[in-house]
Amino acid sequence: MNDKVLYIVVGCKPWNKRVFDEKISRYSGEWHYINSREALTIENLSKLNPRRIFFLHWSWKVPAAIIETYECVCFHMTDVPYGRGGSPLQNLIIRGHRKTKLTALRMTESFDAGPVYLKCDLSLEGSAEEIFIRGAELAADMVLEMNTQNPEPKPQAGTPTVFKRRKPEESRIVAAKHLRSLYDFVRMLDADGYPKAFMIHEGFRYEFSRAALKDGRICADVEITKIEEETNT
Repeated sequence: MNDKVLYIVVGCKPWNKRVFDEKISRYSGEWHYINSREALTIENLSKLNPRRIFFLHWSWKVPAAIIETYECVCFHMTDVPYGRGGSPLQNLIIRGHRKTKLTALRMTESFDAGPVYLKCDLSLEGSAEEIFIRGAELAADMVLEMNTQNPEPKPQAGTPTVFKRRKPEESRIVAAKHLRSLYDFVRMLDADGYPKAFMIHEGFRYEFSRAALKDGRICADVEITKIEEETNT
């Protein structure tokens, strides 16, 4: 008979799976990883009956039946109630923040509005992918703390500030007043699965990544593709 406490980790990015394999899966208990919407069903979860479900990075709405049945914990990259909502990393950087809090909170029907278990400092320096990897490592530490200390979640206090999820077309570079703001714009979009900062010029699309700010200039990789012209049929 297996008497281990069972936990589930949910993630949709490669760095989530990496931190699960290298760190979280070695914690006390039995651990399972889910990385697809098809596998995250109330029917599948009922077969496992997890003690907690940890959402490291998830881009879709979790069905109400799951939230109501299990203790679901998500990690949000703001000091809630400031910054509830979508695209927290990009919304923070574009507002000039250099650091934030990674918040572990109980999931509810309202996005990012649930009670808070833990908050930990998180730097916003580097590319978006570097920040996400740093956040995943920190979330793994918070998972361990939650499972050993079992903190009681506390309701959020203060007036909420809600971020809007960014759209792909908002990755287009517009006029920037300062070199630093342009650098921040490029780096905040530089992560696997995100629409990179781009510009359109005379029939070509320029996408920027791996930006570095030094000596009064920005050095970056650029990928250039021809924009296919629409033809009448």
